[in-house]
Amino acid sequence: MDISPSDAIAIRETIERQLAAFQKDDSAGAFALASPEIQIQFRNPENFIQMVRLGYPAVYRPRSVFFEKIKTIHGKITQLVLLLGPDGIPVRALYIMDKQRDALWKINGCVLIPVEAEID
Repeated sequence: MDISPSDAIAIRETIERQLAAFQKDDSAGAFALASPEIQIQFRNPENFIQMVRLGYPAVYRPRSVFFEKIKTIHGKITQLVLLLGPDGIPVRALYIMDKQRDALWKINGCVLIPVEAEID
């Protein structure tokens, strides 16, 4: 799938806004940027931010963030982001993105993998 330059910017802005919401413990703001499927899964902003806080510390409180390429992985538009976690360990986040009917991009999942892992 080809992504237009404006879609690439919108994807990055969506992720940046969610990361900024996590930094402020703005659970409602972070939850609003998740896809409807993620919102159904976690039911409310408090459950969502608790899951991120416990399971994704590098996403919840990154020391640094570096945006890499957007790739199509298993048919899904995926933004690769290099994160330096609060523990000083780098990880790569694969943000699975979903374009909504209103043309806004939402985050439909995030998978953390080791930096050295191969990505096809």
